[in-house]
Amino acid sequence: MRLTILGGGGFRVPQVHQALLDDPEHLIDELVLHDTDPARLTVIEQVLAGQSAGARGAGQVRVTATSDLQSALRATDFVFSAIRVGGLEGRVTDERSALALGVLGQETTGPGGIGYAVRTLPVAWQIAKTVAAVAPSAYVINFTNPAGIITEGMQQVLGDRVVGICDTPSGLGIRLARLYDVSPDQVRLDYVGLNHLGWLRHAWTGGRDLVAQVLADDDRLQELEEGRLFGADFLRGLGMLPNEYLYYYYRNLDAVAALESAEQTRGEYLVRQQTGFYRAATGADPATALDLWAAARADRETTYMSEAREADEERPDTGGGGYEGVALDVMRCLATGQSRTMILNVRNGSTLPQLSPEAVIEVPSLVDGGGVRPFATTAPPPAALGLMTQLKGVEQQVIAAVAAADERLLAAALGQHPLVRSLAAAEQLASSYLARSSPPRR
Repeated sequence: MRLTILGGGGFRVPQVHQALLDDPEHLIDELVLHDTDPARLTVIEQVLAGQSAGARGAGQVRVTATSDLQSALRATDFVFSAIRVGGLEGRVTDERSALALGVLGQETTGPGGIGYAVRTLPVAWQIAKTVAAVAPSAYVINFTNPAGIITEGMQQVLGDRVVGICDTPSGLGIRLARLYDVSPDQVRLDYVGLNHLGWLRHAWTGGRDLVAQVLADDDRLQELEEGRLFGADFLRGLGMLPNEYLYYYYRNLDAVAALESAEQTRGEYLVRQQTGFYRAATGADPATALDLWAAARADRETTYMSEAREADEERPDTGGGGYEGVALDVMRCLATGQSRTMILNVRNGSTLPQLSPEAVIEVPSLVDGGGVRPFATTAPPPAALGLMTQLKGVEQQVIAAVAAADERLLAAALGQHPLVRSLAAAEQLASSYLARSSPPRR
């Protein structure tokens, strides 16, 4: 089968390729990389060649690269959308423009995520139209952040053949299971929310609930990253384990202060690091390019969400295959008819009647040859549901504002975001974001 990666010159593409090489079922035998930056594309091709040369007993994957979108998508079976419109420089601008107004400067959450969405939606709509024209039976698996907004926007064109991926919810379940020496495959997760705004309510295994157990155990809770991020008393009052990105809501003042006092934003760090990597790897042989990539990746992972962690605390390793492992499982079930329950970003339908049917939510879903369908669930507690409802209203108004290129509508959406907290800031950000966006093409 054929897989096309949009954003094929991106830094994380080798993680996907390695997962394909390691796949014992060899589901994908052809990988097409598409990118608008030929130099980055060439470097990643070299890294992938290094991985292929070192693969022992793994199924080889034929790799081609192109800058022509229609050629990349024509007759493909699956599409990974991992585009970064505006590059890392756009991310830096999003972060700094928000921080300059005293509000959160983070790529996926808050005004920074809105800025990213405003730039990306017009391109995502064009991609969706191209998929519909040249690969109408393909499934699009969206990694592009903010995943909830971009997935919902692309679904306006392609319907349920677009599904959003995030490995944070499943990673939380894996870490909780390992804390109790339980296989993650033996745990049924009750999770509900939006992308980067969700809660693990229960984790059932053998008649017991690991969430209830960890909330009652001071020592075990301290071993869990969420226990350290939010504190035991708060989590017990909440009665759930929040997604780590809720740090930006529940400890917003701390997060903004940490970002404002940092020597560099996350985007600035990545610009420096990735510029160095691509420059060093340009013209390198495959083995050297692979070594340079591996070193850069290790440094990148240990500094992730550093503003929320102690200086000597590394990001926990879920060992669950990351987002590329989740995506491979989705493709396998869709292609072979195997069934699996996974936490994905999907169309709401009637799952949560408090939200509109077209709203994209993040909940456990059944994936099989018939597609992706969310399981029925109960609404979260009122405070969590209120936050979900408010944020989904903002997201949908952002999509409408970008479609209409309407600055006033975008400012109104930002003004209702709980992390903006200022109509004046919302107006300034809306003007800045739309000025840097391409006209919508739908």
